[in-house]
Amino acid sequence: MNPRSTLGGGALIALALLLIGLTVLGNSTLRGWRLDLTHNHLYTTAPGTGRILAGIKEPINLYFFFSAKAAQQIPQLQTYGVRVREFLEELAARSNGKLHLHVIDPQPFSEDEDRASELGVRGAPLGASGGQFYFGLAATNSTDGHAAIEFFDPNKEQFLEYDVVKLVYELANPKKPVVAWLSSLPMGPGYDPQSGQTRPAWAVYSEAQQLFDLRPLDATAAKIDADVSVLVLVHPKSLSPATQFAIDQYALRGGHILVFVDPLAETDSSGADPQNPMARMTADKASHLEPLLRAWGVKFDPTQVVADRGHALSVTLRQDAEPVMHLGVLGLDKSSFTSDDVVTAGLSNVNVAMAGHLDPIKGSKVRFEPLLQSSTDAALLPVERFRVLMDPGTLRDGFKPTGTRYTLAARVTGDVPSAFPAGPPAGVTLPAGVAALKQSAKPLNLIVFADTDLLSDNLWVHAQNFFGQTMLQAWASNGDLVQNALDNLAGSADLISVRGRASYARPFERVAKLRHAADDRFHSKEQELEQQLRETEEKLTALQSAKGGSQSALILTPAQEQELEHFQAEKLRIRKELRAVRAGLDQEIASLGTRLKVLNIVVMPAVFALIALLLGVWRRRRQEKAV
Repeated sequence: MNPRSTLGGGALIALALLLIGLTVLGNSTLRGWRLDLTHNHLYTTAPGTGRILAGIKEPINLYFFFSAKAAQQIPQLQTYGVRVREFLEELAARSNGKLHLHVIDPQPFSEDEDRASELGVRGAPLGASGGQFYFGLAATNSTDGHAAIEFFDPNKEQFLEYDVVKLVYELANPKKPVVAWLSSLPMGPGYDPQSGQTRPAWAVYSEAQQLFDLRPLDATAAKIDADVSVLVLVHPKSLSPATQFAIDQYALRGGHILVFVDPLAETDSSGADPQNPMARMTADKASHLEPLLRAWGVKFDPTQVVADRGHALSVTLRQDAEPVMHLGVLGLDKSSFTSDDVVTAGLSNVNVAMAGHLDPIKGSKVRFEPLLQSSTDAALLPVERFRVLMDPGTLRDGFKPTGTRYTLAARVTGDVPSAFPAGPPAGVTLPAGVAALKQSAKPLNLIVFADTDLLSDNLWVHAQNFFGQTMLQAWASNGDLVQNALDNLAGSADLISVRGRASYARPFERVAKLRHAADDRFHSKEQELEQQLRETEEKLTALQSAKGGSQSALILTPAQEQELEHFQAEKLRIRKELRAVRAGLDQEIASLGTRLKVLNIVVMPAVFALIALLLGVWRRRRQEKAV
């Protein structure tokens, strides 16, 4: 046997053994390592997610209920189901054994189906068969706490990571978040001096009481407790210097703050004479928080109101009056919402009244992200025009839109300076050993709205009497907006950092454009056919009328027959053209598909083979030169 061939065979066996060894070694040492080359890094979790997973102390069980067999009939859900399962597996792999994932395919009338219902996963009806389709996630912790995502909506795929990580965070931190609530408006239950009756709490306030450990905060409070997760400021007015300093220090400690300011709060009755309607209308109803907002990088002008003709609602001032467009009462829709923020995504409509606007202060180091914006058919009007407004129609007199989209709500994050650079104000004494912060110890997380009226019941809920009980029916998303903001801020800074992601779905944009262009041509041909049909029918009707007589009208004249034959020929011709348009579309799409196949199957492998061949030739020449 040729020694050279024997050496070659031995080298091949050695290389095979080396390859097997490297594969085994790689599987053991590189387990869990991934290289995400997707366009939007869909399979790379946010840094905040990693820190939340690292902070889990007790094991958490995840139960992913997915009707895999039924999903085969629904390609969109089947694909998204794979995406969700892979993401859950990724979280479990990164949790150091703290997340235990159980994938369950509930069969009809099984214990798994009962278990899904018990844990809060909702089944969706599946056609006429009467079966249920399950696509949700339930989780339990070691203290019998549980939470669930009822159903994974493919339309919310960009918030998949946030929703799942939020669920994990809540179970890892089961204690109710503490929300300190400071309001100059009568939001809680109490006595109404104008009506002389007991006043119920506002709907948003009642909902917050149910979901959080709500602590009312007085306007003279000199301290904000360390366990406060979110500080809510609603229409702050006449805050004492001690309270402002306490808020400032809370912000510098990395506090999470939800602020509602307003140039003209309609529900503000402070300082007005109940017996004098004119005094109530002309009273100062603006919020006062300028020093703190300025330190936080936010500019708010309480002398201006956003008037928006593009979103203006019609209001009725009296029962016998006609509705009038009010440029200050706005019905915001999805075009006004930031779609990639969890606070505003998924909302349908939000109503505001006499809202102000927000701007970032130049030179500030914070990140200023709009959440709600006006249309471009908007302008700023002096607040005085709204104080004593008898006819909202007058707001349109001389109205000139600026073409600018004004920010009505914003998210602000980052490091901020103190609003009290000289130290605590007079009368404020710090405890021994405690120094006043001058800069952020942790980044501030702030959401600020330039309107307080969006919180009032009359802008988003109807009260109905149901067998002696008052039932509230929402007709706008104001309550959802506030609860989304509270939920988001009540989490840790790591959870807040988990933002919306791009969708995994990558549509065939080129094909869609081709189809759209062909549809336009098809539609124009369709209109042409309908127009010719109408013209021919008119001519036939004219010929019948000219001929006259009921018996003779049933017999076609030579002119009518000629006209009818002409129409039928035209009809056949146009139908042939329509088929040609459709065939042309299919041919263009098929040609595009063929080019892609050739590129992926032939061209790219050929390129790589050529590169490998050139590298081989280059290495051989180097070896020959070395010899």
